[in-house]
Amino acid sequence: MRRLALLPLLVALAGPALGQGAGQGTGSPGSDQGPPAEAGWVAKRVAQLQALDKVTARITVLDATVNQPVTFGTLSITVRACSARPPDEVPDAAAFLEVRDSTAQASAPPAFRGWMLANAPAAHMLEHPVYDLRILDCR
Repeated sequence: MRRLALLPLLVALAGPALGQGAGQGTGSPGSDQGPPAEAGWVAKRVAQLQALDKVTARITVLDATVNQPVTFGTLSITVRACSARPPDEVPDAAAFLEVRDSTAQASAPPAFRGWMLANAPAAHMLEHPVYDLRILDCR
């Protein structure tokens, strides 16, 4: 039953990203900034991310301030928006991320650009041979 309740939220949040294809997107960063206001989300300034290096099995928790890039291995991660549910609702977080790989050509599209959801990490995820990334929380 909970999955059915999340379906409208997933469609609303992932809608712009679904049309972009896996891991690739176009458009200005400001065009997809923030979940719908009517969904009861609260904008936050810091995203807590979990990054995994699949080669070394190293897990790192990163605190990324909105619009300030952080690095993990060869990835440069920029959080463009981060929102969380109010304290009186079921905990959840959503972040709009732009991830670039320094080993890719400068003209290459981002490795990932779109929304990530804490409660549905498989809905829209980074597809990278070495790294895995997910959102844990927005503060």
